[in-house]
Amino acid sequence: MSYRNPAPTVDIIIELIDRRSRPIVLIERKNPPYGWAIPGGFVDYGESVETAATREAKEETGLDVTLIQQFHVYSDPNRDPRQHTLAVVFIATAKGEPQAADDAQNLEIFEPWRIPQDLCFDHDRILQDYLQFRHFGLRPRLM
Repeated sequence: MSYRNPAPTVDIIIELIDRRSRPIVLIERKNPPYGWAIPGGFVDYGESVETAATREAKEETGLDVTLIQQFHVYSDPNRDPRQHTLAVVFIATAKGEPQAADDAQNLEIFEPWRIPQDLCFDHDRILQDYLQFRHFGLRPRLM
C-alpha cells in the first residue's frame, strides 16, 4: 500500500535585532509561485525542522539565525498550489546585512507596518498571526 502525505516545510520569520523596530526579511521568489514570501523551504530527509530552518535561512538570506521559538504549524491542504505541504513556522533573530541567494532572486527588509500584501502561499495569514503575537502576545487560534 502506498500513502500520500503532506510534504514538511519550514518558514522562518527573521527579525533583524541590530536595527530599530526589529524589521523582518522577506524574499522575492525566483521560482513559481512568484512573489514575496517568508524565507523557507522543504525539510530534507533525515533533517530536523530546526536544522532545516537554520539551513534555509542561511541559503536564502546569508544570515546565521538564532531560532527563538516554534511559532505555529500551518497545514491547510491548499496553502501551496504545487502540492499539499505543512509548514512549521519559526521566529528567529539575526544581525547583519542579508543577501538574496538560492531560491531568492531578491530580498527586502520590511518594518512591521509596511509588509506587502498578496504574499505567496498563506504567508499573508502567517504574518498577520505573527504581528498579532508580536504586538499583543496573542497566539493563532487552532481551527
